[in-house]
Amino acid sequence: MDDAAFNLETAMHALGQRARAGAEALRLAPADQRTAAIHAMAARLRADARAILDANAEDVRIARANGLSEPLIDRMALDAKRLEGVAAAVEAIALIPDPVGAEMARWTRPNGLDIARVRTPIGVIAMIYESRPNVTADAAALCIRSGNAVILRGGSECALSNRAIHAAIAKALEDVALPASCVQIPPTTDRAAVGMILGGLDRAVDLIIPRGGKSLVARVQAEARVAVLGHLEGLCHVYVHAGADPAKARSIALNAKMRRVSVCGAAETLLVDAAVAGSLLPAIAEDLTAAGCELRGDRRAQSLVPGMTAATDEDWITEYLAPILAVRVVDGIDAAVDHIRTHGSGHTDAIVTEDAKAAEAFVANVDSAIVLVNASTQFADGGEFGFGAEIGIATDKLHARGPVGAEQLTTYKYVVRGTGQTRP
Repeated sequence: MDDAAFNLETAMHALGQRARAGAEALRLAPADQRTAAIHAMAARLRADARAILDANAEDVRIARANGLSEPLIDRMALDAKRLEGVAAAVEAIALIPDPVGAEMARWTRPNGLDIARVRTPIGVIAMIYESRPNVTADAAALCIRSGNAVILRGGSECALSNRAIHAAIAKALEDVALPASCVQIPPTTDRAAVGMILGGLDRAVDLIIPRGGKSLVARVQAEARVAVLGHLEGLCHVYVHAGADPAKARSIALNAKMRRVSVCGAAETLLVDAAVAGSLLPAIAEDLTAAGCELRGDRRAQSLVPGMTAATDEDWITEYLAPILAVRVVDGIDAAVDHIRTHGSGHTDAIVTEDAKAAEAFVANVDSAIVLVNASTQFADGGEFGFGAEIGIATDKLHARGPVGAEQLTTYKYVVRGTGQTRP
């Protein structure tokens, strides 16, 4: 092992031990102190806005010079308005009821034992993510709210932005007498550091949360030696049912795709019931193309919208994160559900219909983390769920699912109170 590798390994394991100490400090910190820390984070983000925006501008300049696509640049870019949105989201997290110590259930056994299931922090969370610097602030605030220390390893394309945001967070922790080790970033963008995190840093890490593209999540799930909370790509669908209100169908389809194409809740496939495709699909397609969206359709969709590009098998399983939408005409709700089961990622799927029975059938049969009725898939967002913010949209079925907020970043323990009972 050369000196550089030895030094990196030493630094990373020291970071893990500091994180463990930070987790203990947070676990014992009163809720008011953690709330004050989150408010201080928001204040520091605003106070240090110039430094953060300058760092982000340099990240964007480098990314553009390296040929990064414009949708990905949009994901990482900050301006004064977006940064204020990040600070406001952090403030919203401070207002969330503190989950630590909350009783989930309580009961008394016939022998008099009083048993309570109580929320407790997970411990040390490692967050590995790409592109979006707002995740640095959101994840830090959510982990402080839930009493967890966090190691934040963002993408190299946002390294300067993440370091500037982290510097503001470190000052905020100091402001309220919490250790800086509660929120850390690795000292390098070397990919070897990611491998060490996946190894658990000598059992310092309790949970890894990947947030990014398919290759990142696949690597984490394949190599991690500790628990992983998965966040797969957003292969989100909008199904326009035969009973859809035409105005709602047009509005929802347009918003679900084009409100912001670079978020994981953006629709990537539009399914239109054959019973209404002739009347509705041309209008929906006109709205989308007027907004700058490229449509790729199956043969039936192409026959209704002249000039539509032919879809390939790859289009049904691609998270574009761009103004591109796959379109298929389907024969009823069963065919729509079958398409989603076959090609979806279990993230977010929506039906547009005025038929209550059809809506309930869709909800019952589509086993995604988020299922919507008559609403845009762009609501797949922790802030929109009232969580303040999110650390990601979990597509696994354990331990949390859907938007992961502060409550979902806790586990639980049982507290059993007796009066001297012994077991016969």
